[in-house]
Amino acid sequence: MPADAITFEQIRERAYELWERNHRPDGFEIQFWLLAERELRAERERRRDGS
Repeated sequence: MPADAITFEQIRERAYELWERNHRPDGFEIQFWLLAERELRAERERRRDGS
């Protein structure tokens, strides 16, 4: 696994934060998981690009 790989745990934690911030709606687990993954990837890309 690359040193900057996003872990399952990091995605899980971010998805949980997003879910809580959005008032804990039922039935949106996949959407929050995917959003968390996208956010983490975007943050990594910004850091890698030096922005």
